[in-house]
Amino acid sequence: MSRPTMEHVADRAGVSRALVSLVMRGSPKVSPQRRAAVLKAAEELGYSPHAMARSLASRTSSVLGVMVSDLHNTFFADIVDGLDATARAEGFELILNTGGRSAARESRAVRSLLSYRPAGLALLGTAVPAATIASAAAQAPVVLVARASRLTTVDTVGDDGAAGSALAVDHLVELGHTRIVHFDGGSGPQATARRRGYVTAMHHHGLVPVVLRSAYTEDGGAKAADRLLREGGELPTAIVAANDLNAVGAISVLEKAGKRVSRDISVVGYDNTSLAALAHIGLTTIDQPRHEMGRLAAEALAQRVRHGRTDPVRHLLRPTLITRTTTAPPSRGR
Repeated sequence: MSRPTMEHVADRAGVSRALVSLVMRGSPKVSPQRRAAVLKAAEELGYSPHAMARSLASRTSSVLGVMVSDLHNTFFADIVDGLDATARAEGFELILNTGGRSAARESRAVRSLLSYRPAGLALLGTAVPAATIASAAAQAPVVLVARASRLTTVDTVGDDGAAGSALAVDHLVELGHTRIVHFDGGSGPQATARRRGYVTAMHHHGLVPVVLRSAYTEDGGAKAADRLLREGGELPTAIVAANDLNAVGAISVLEKAGKRVSRDISVVGYDNTSLAALAHIGLTTIDQPRHEMGRLAAEALAQRVRHGRTDPVRHLLRPTLITRTTTAPPSRGR
């Protein structure tokens, strides 16, 4: 059976489609008797108004669009959880799209979300050009999560990536490590800040920084670890990985090569995803308050939509170190 429409409800109630539309929008211009007839017909048919169609017709929206850069990274799922809870409390629904970590695909995803005329957009870990973000912000309020911006029309929520990487280096140095390498996040969002934090902390401790180009993926971590092993020579005693996925990819390759994580080489991740907390992984990592980031993103959009705020907000949260089993003092002679 096809989905019931306003026309079906109108036929059942014996009224016009326009009157059904008025009832569904909560218009006070409808008599109680006709309103009751329309609602009774809608209930009998199982009709519910389509949120997208409603927003297109009324030029108002209770929908927030969310573009997630990478569905494989549970970091974003935690942010969406926090965003969704706050959005619902504010009377909004979410529609999601993904960009697959491709700037071109993300740009198409943003255009697709805008075609629904949402009340606002939350872009999580996006790699789209600044011009695309500015264009989107001209059409609807935009908040960026895990990406910085200087656009005054855009709000941002993120953590202090430089401070987070420094926490990782400080922890390893306290354990006695001096040969510490960083697998970076390539051109990904926040990669520059995390790389800078690592380099600055290494210099602070009088150590030589070594950065290997990588990516925010398991494959990126695996390839960087494989490169370390193939280069030969003296291996580092510790790795500061771009994120948790990167760390898990590195650990997999190292263990296949017979290296014992924490005993032969320590590894620190970033994000503190559910993956890091799994007992058989036990990844030492840098925690970002993901649910809080989602909450702040939803609040930023609600403030612009419901209260007309125009000044940008910049939420920069402080990361913390979570110590588990993938870090330990270097073995003697290392």
